[in-house]
Amino acid sequence: MDRRRFLLTSLVGALAAPLGAGAQQAGRIVRVGFLTVNGRASATTKQNLDAFRQRLRELGWTEGVNIAIESRYAEWRYDRLAGLAAELVKLPVDVIFANAAPAAVAAKRATPVIPIVFETLGEPIAVGLVESLARPGGNVTGVSGLNPELSGKRLEILKEVVPRLQQVVLLLNPSNVMAAPTLRETEKAAVLLNLKLHVAEVREPTEVDHAFAAIGADRATAMIVMPDPMLLSQARRIQELLLKYRLPSIHNETGWLQAGAFMIFGASLRDHFRQAASLVDKILRGARPGELPVQQSTTFELVINLKTAKALGLTIPPSLLARAGRVIE
Repeated sequence: MDRRRFLLTSLVGALAAPLGAGAQQAGRIVRVGFLTVNGRASATTKQNLDAFRQRLRELGWTEGVNIAIESRYAEWRYDRLAGLAAELVKLPVDVIFANAAPAAVAAKRATPVIPIVFETLGEPIAVGLVESLARPGGNVTGVSGLNPELSGKRLEILKEVVPRLQQVVLLLNPSNVMAAPTLRETEKAAVLLNLKLHVAEVREPTEVDHAFAAIGADRATAMIVMPDPMLLSQARRIQELLLKYRLPSIHNETGWLQAGAFMIFGASLRDHFRQAASLVDKILRGARPGELPVQQSTTFELVINLKTAKALGLTIPPSLLARAGRVIE
C-alpha cells in the first residue's frame, strides 16, 4: 500500500509540475506568441525584440531547443490585430506577449485562458487590461510605462526651452485605446502650466500633412506627440513638417531619433521588453499571470538633439542640458 501511495504521489507531482520544467524535457518546445501593431521591417521593434530574446536566453530559454516565438505584425493597421490575435490562440501558443496597449486589448478579447504579458506605455487599468497593478487578476499581467502621467513633465520641458510658450498641439491617433487617457492627462497638465492645448487627430498616414496644415493655421508654437506605432511609422514625414512649421516637439521614445526628433522623454522600451521576458519566464515555469504584479518603468530617458535645436533656432538652457542623459551634437 505504501508503495502504491508513493507511485500515486509521484504521478500527481509530475502532472502538476510547472510548464517550464516540463518544457525543458526532451521534445517539449513551448510557443510564445508575439503580437504588435508595428511593421515587420521596424528597426525599433527588431531591436526591442532582440532584447526580449536575449533576456529569455539568460533565463534558460533557447529558440529551437525549448522555445519558439511566433510573431504577428499588424503593419500599422489596428483593424488587423483581432485577426492576428485569433491566429495565435488557434495555433495555440503557451503565452502571448503583446507589444503596446492596442495589441494587448486585442489579445485579451481573443482569449480568457492563454496567459498574456503586455508591454505598454499607457495606463493598463484605464483600458481594462487589469483590475489593479498589484493583483492584475485574470490571465493578464505586464509592464507599464506610465506614459499619460509623463505628459505633464513633457510640457514642462517644452516650456523650459520656449519660456513664452502659450499654445501646444497634441498630435494623437484616436484609434489607439490610449488616446483618451493621454488626452485627459495632457489637458490637466496644460491647465496647470497655463497653456492652451490644441488636438490634431491623425488616424491614417495620409492625414499627416492635412493635420499640420491645420496646425499652421492655428499658429501653435510647440508639439507633444502621443506614443503611437502608426505615428512612429511616419516619423520622417512628421519631422520634416515640424521643421517646416518651426515647431519644437517632444516625443516618448528613442525610435524617433532616427528621423531627427528634437527631444525625447520617456521610459526605456528596451528595459520594458527585458522585464516582459522575465514575466514570460515566470509564467512558463508555473506562475499565474493574474498574481504577478504589473511592473513599472524603472529607467527614463531625456535626449536632446542640438542639431535639430539649431535648425529650429533654439538655444537649450544649460540646466536642461545638464539633466539630459544623452545630447546629440
